Amino acid sequence: MSRMLALACAMAVLTGLVPGSVFAPAFAQQQPSAQPTGTPPYGPPITLDQAKRAMAAAELEAAKNSWQVAITILDSGGNMVMFHKVDNAQLSSIGASEGKARTALTFKRPSKALDDAIAAGGAGLRLLAVKDITPLEGGLPVLVDGKIIGSIGVSGALSSQDAQVAKAGVDALGK
Repeated sequence: MSRMLALACAMAVLTGLVPGSVFAPAFAQQQPSAQPTGTPPYGPPITLDQAKRAMAAAELEAAKNSWQVAITILDSGGNMVMFHKVDNAQLSSIGASEGKARTALTFKRPSKALDDAIAAGGAGLRLLAVKDITPLEGGLPVLVDGKIIGSIGVSGALSSQDAQVAKAGVDALGK
């Protein structure tokens, strides 16, 4: 029961239902007003072809910068569709990349949003009570036609660099 309460509190902070939340106003400005919750709906799962395109773009970005990363792509149901680990990427990046992808998918927002909410303190610290999240920058939901079809998580470099690699993968599907 306490986990459910913690998750409900975390969602309230992230969706702006808690006054004074540092994160909520910034996120609310990015969302279309047609969505009552401020988050896009889940859509059909990412296809293998889409995952391959996203992975290729993400790997290219990592290789271009000589970053040794692990990249995970999940479908809209949270199932792993694709995983690649660059040679010599640290082993901890395997679980971290999947955790970032899962966090972005389940919270319907970049994993950095949770990172920022916790860093801001106050009500955002409630996120620390939520089980099995990875509140680190580098996980992004994948949206096509305004619906979340999956997510991509990257780990192995600096968090901002992980996010850059993930964004390259997401951007590949927008073309």
